[in-house]
Amino acid sequence: MPTLIVLRHAKAVEGIGLADIDRPLAGRGRRDAAATGAWLRENDLVPDLVLCSTAVRTRETLEGLALDSPVEFEPGIYDNHVDNLLSLIQVVDDDVERLLLVGHNPSMHELVHDLTGGAPGSFPTCALAVIDLPGPWSQTWPGSGTLTLHRTPKG
Repeated sequence: MPTLIVLRHAKAVEGIGLADIDRPLAGRGRRDAAATGAWLRENDLVPDLVLCSTAVRTRETLEGLALDSPVEFEPGIYDNHVDNLLSLIQVVDDDVERLLLVGHNPSMHELVHDLTGGAPGSFPTCALAVIDLPGPWSQTWPGSGTLTLHRTPKG
């Protein structure tokens, strides 16, 4: 059974004078990313593959997780459209049992909602959702997943 881990990037700086894609993490974001990485390792949720947005804040979030997993940087994740995310998931190789998707709201929150038929009321920075899927990645469709866990940096 494949497992999808959906992670919104950690807290970024406001970005005055920066292009949105170039916004780095704030100090809190660095701490939250490190804690989330430790939590993933402690709970045996280290991914077999990571698909990550190309934005600076998502790359820095991924770096802060300190996971030893293969990574593919996908520009389409930054576009923030849930249909793009679903398309990326559907072409993941079936040898991947656990996939981590690192991106942005609102598409991360929408993806969790669409796949599981429900979602937490909010999906703050560095929130993650663990979704069990019943079949191969190619059969990942709205309503096909089960939300097994939701975690935020504040508990």
